[in-house]
Amino acid sequence: MKEVSVVIPNYNGIGYIRPCLDSLMTQTVSDFEILVVDNGSGDGSRETVEREYPGVRVIALEDNTGFCHAVNVGIQATDTPYIILLNNDTTVLKDFVEKMLDGIRKRPRAFSCGAKMLQMHSPEKMDDAGDYYSALGWAFARGKGKEQKRYSSACQIFTACAGAAIYRRKLLEETGLFDEEHFAYLEDMDLGYRAKILGYENWFLPEAVVYHAGSGTSGSRYNLFKVRYSSRNNIYMIYKNMPWLQILINLPFLTAGFLIKLIFFAAKGFGREYAAGIKNGVSLAFKGSRNGKKMRFSWKHLKNYGKIQLQLWANIVRRITG
Repeated sequence: MKEVSVVIPNYNGIGYIRPCLDSLMTQTVSDFEILVVDNGSGDGSRETVEREYPGVRVIALEDNTGFCHAVNVGIQATDTPYIILLNNDTTVLKDFVEKMLDGIRKRPRAFSCGAKMLQMHSPEKMDDAGDYYSALGWAFARGKGKEQKRYSSACQIFTACAGAAIYRRKLLEETGLFDEEHFAYLEDMDLGYRAKILGYENWFLPEAVVYHAGSGTSGSRYNLFKVRYSSRNNIYMIYKNMPWLQILINLPFLTAGFLIKLIFFAAKGFGREYAAGIKNGVSLAFKGSRNGKKMRFSWKHLKNYGKIQLQLWANIVRRITG
């Protein structure tokens, strides 16, 4: 039985999928499988994988069902104790799988571990050293755009970026998989948040290095799709993971944070999309209340909620100061 499965969601990734898979073919360990879940690509990338990489398993979906559904399909199609999720617009160092496995094995309370993601075209700069969330309702990547040498120590993080992260299957069975209502964006924050409520940890592993092109599928840092879905999913994630009293405590911070973001995106020409996303998020939260999606409060997790709240406040400062 293999110990880890590498699941790669792919949508029209013809410009990225070869380098990604080639880098996985040179790993220092061989006890892993690779699974590409294709989201109805029309650019020939699925056929390329099937033709040129016979050792890679491919699951072909008919349509673009989103990141969450694709990776859930991949996770459910495997039975290994660990799952690595990897974006198709990445390449990895030859000891990547080995370092990811070592990192999570030695931390028994770890739900997930995120890799050190560097900017592919400026590898001296960080792309992601762990994802964070603040009481302002702002999600952000630690270290983004900063010198990568500053991020050389392993540490606990708020959540791992699913673009290059390893998960412990037995804990995924406890938290549940990615919420497919998200479709894309903040789905990894939501999942890691749930794990923290249950008392598990998320870690940053600087020894596991990944080069990330960024926006390989959506096309740019800011676009109509990304702005709308990010604000929508943000509202939904707050509803799902914060008890009502915690939402009330954070309401002044959240109101200020969303207002600042609305002004920011309006200046970039995306104000209407951002506001529409917030409206859709409220509707999604009401839908979630009917479907039982809200994380049920338990007194036994009160200490974990307290720790999370302190982190949410501290992350306001972390976001401002970098």
